[in-house]
Amino acid sequence: MAQTQAIQPGDTVVLAYSGGLDTSIIIPWLKEHYQVEVVAFCADLGQGDDLQAVREKALLSGAKAVEIRDLKHRFLTEFAFPMLQSGAEYEGRYLLGTAIARPLIAQELVAVARAYGARAVSHGATGKGNDQVRFEVTVMALAPDLKVIAPWREWSIRGRKEAIEYAARHGIPVAATVEKPYSRDQNLWHISHEGGVLEDPAEVTPKDVYTWTVDPEQAPERGEWLRVGFRQGVPVSLDGEELDPVELMSRVNAAGARHGVGRVTMVENRLVGMKSRGVYETPGGTILYEAHQALEQLTLDRETLAFKRLVAERMARLIYDGWWFSPLREALSQFVAKTQETCTGEVTLRLYKGAVAAHAASSPYSLYAQDVATFEGGDYDHKDAEGFIRLFGLPLRIRHQVLDRE
Repeated sequence: MAQTQAIQPGDTVVLAYSGGLDTSIIIPWLKEHYQVEVVAFCADLGQGDDLQAVREKALLSGAKAVEIRDLKHRFLTEFAFPMLQSGAEYEGRYLLGTAIARPLIAQELVAVARAYGARAVSHGATGKGNDQVRFEVTVMALAPDLKVIAPWREWSIRGRKEAIEYAARHGIPVAATVEKPYSRDQNLWHISHEGGVLEDPAEVTPKDVYTWTVDPEQAPERGEWLRVGFRQGVPVSLDGEELDPVELMSRVNAAGARHGVGRVTMVENRLVGMKSRGVYETPGGTILYEAHQALEQLTLDRETLAFKRLVAERMARLIYDGWWFSPLREALSQFVAKTQETCTGEVTLRLYKGAVAAHAASSPYSLYAQDVATFEGGDYDHKDAEGFIRLFGLPLRIRHQVLDRE
């Protein structure tokens, strides 16, 4: 097994860089405390940042080089859409927008480290959060020889207020303020908000927290209809028009956002053992999940659908815990892929005042037999039900007879 080696002055460290508060101050900190060269790696996942400004900020902060890689297509096709196919939802509500991005970022972080001959990688996740696990477990799975530097577990900074003060001392501009110290993570799938007043679960989420979706009360008075097309569980069209994955996601996000769809405030159980409160906006993902579930109800039999829900719950835990590159996740994905072979068709949905509901679905693989289900006769003999009920209830009848003898 490859062993990590101690970092020496002059070595190169590749930092997973977002340009936010935490990673902005890590660049000068690494240079001061380790005397290393820092390469800033930024993954473009559709977060909407001015990437040229991000590059300039990293260089201004002391990075010797900046690598920005467009991963939007890979993010959707290799991570977010396979997650959608699985139906994974953490604790029944969180659509895993941050969690599903981390294995891709970490995978590319390793690739950049190899390209620069780096002996270590670094990240801005705190010692209280889930992301430290997601980043580091992925690095362990792909490149166990690389040392991981996690400044939040080493430096004397103990909170966002001190981090803001550190940035000010080093002349690094940051968007966070003491009054609004929210920690945000955005990509094509969602945006999350944590910190500040949100840390008190007794407080109602302030309206200024939301940055993407319209307040449902201010959403249009007229609802909007959408028709989403799927091919083997992957969304491929919107209102009959086939689209590139990134364009499709952008359009469905825009539709959900203007109707206030996808807002969730929840207290979740972090992997590290504590509860935390997060606010999520997942407009497009919420729409696609609703559509995908409606199509599966049409194309999967009862037993497969029931078992798949168990798989979805386990898959959610694996994604949340950072175990994307694990044998179990890979094996479960094979099961999911099999179930999606017939998950092809279209779903019609209505968006209105923060809600999305599927109203119709069609598929060439539909298991719905109208001539059997209809109330108007059809290819079904009602007399057959009598024998079925007699056998179905037989265990209960026998049990009653046994107990009645006592």
